[in-house]
Amino acid sequence: MLSMVSKTVSQHIINYISTSSGSKRLLLQDFHNLELPDRRQDSAILEHYRSLGLLFKRCTLLLPTKERLKYIHKILTEVSCFKFNGCAAPMQCLGLTCYGMFLQTLTAGWDELECHRVYNFLCELTNLCRKMQMAVCSKPGSARKLELRIRLFCRNVLLDHWTHQSDSAFWLTRILKPWPMVNQARLLYIIFGPISPQDGQVVWQKMIEEPTDEFSLKGLADAIKLLYDTSTKEWTADDVISLIDELSVVPREWLLENNARLLMLSGNNICFTFMASKAVNGRTIELARLIVFLALVCEKELYCMDWTIWQKCPLALRWKEITSWAEWLANAFACVIMRHMPAIIMSGSFLNLFHLVHAQANFHKEVLYLTMNTSLSA
Repeated sequence: MLSMVSKTVSQHIINYISTSSGSKRLLLQDFHNLELPDRRQDSAILEHYRSLGLLFKRCTLLLPTKERLKYIHKILTEVSCFKFNGCAAPMQCLGLTCYGMFLQTLTAGWDELECHRVYNFLCELTNLCRKMQMAVCSKPGSARKLELRIRLFCRNVLLDHWTHQSDSAFWLTRILKPWPMVNQARLLYIIFGPISPQDGQVVWQKMIEEPTDEFSLKGLADAIKLLYDTSTKEWTADDVISLIDELSVVPREWLLENNARLLMLSGNNICFTFMASKAVNGRTIELARLIVFLALVCEKELYCMDWTIWQKCPLALRWKEITSWAEWLANAFACVIMRHMPAIIMSGSFLNLFHLVHAQANFHKEVLYLTMNTSLSA
């Protein structure tokens, strides 16, 4: 605490940290020790770097931001696992996580201008923007190791340690906003998309080959909610909807069931805004098919089917239009079922057909209930 008000004490601490004995004592590098059970070693070293970040925050308080960053980089450059490509086994290494904890503690409470400088400093240090450009301009999966490094650096260093959503949104915005929308979608998938449990590399075919589970989509959904819900002028509702549209064709068009599941995980507001956007822009066929798959996901996951009804009905201009909506959607259900029939017959598995038929029945049952209740209350 004395370092915050005394230049002499602060200088003594800085001088000690710069010595070989000081750096050896303070810069622990036991990032690969997996001997202790229950991840106790992980917690201990993370807490150490949180405390170290607080020490650096206090003893460099009287320095300008640029000088603080230069000094800290000079000290931390000795730790190879803190570098973008510094560790040969990044999936088994806590180095970047500790670095992220250190930076989060150091920069907590800094204003946006100072945090902008931190991000720019890190980009220069790691050549991050150039690496991102290589990843998003390459064929998906052709630079797997680079994609993995970008994901680990962005998640472990910049995004995962913040307790306030506004802070996470700030750093995610810094990562995404410099790029065109199509590249933003690619980056979002690299950072939050599904990965292989064996090697941690991004699985690009997951969304286009077969229906996936909630776990594979949770990271993407949480990131989308973060950008939509956080009160920031840099992201409008239209921006987020456009990002979802771009995301749903990365690397090629997703199965609509996976698209529907992503929307449901993203929350009511985003789901309704996305559907309303399609209605306003005259994309009625896409909207009808999407509602079918929203109903299918509700059926499979045992969600209340009236959720889908209440998402759909406000799109109608008048209550009497619900009848035409029901007819229109019945045709969409029929088309989807007929399209699935050849694959169902070939595979011999009728479970998906079972879910589709039940989804259709329960969906129209809810429409009938809603229509009757509206008629009776009129």
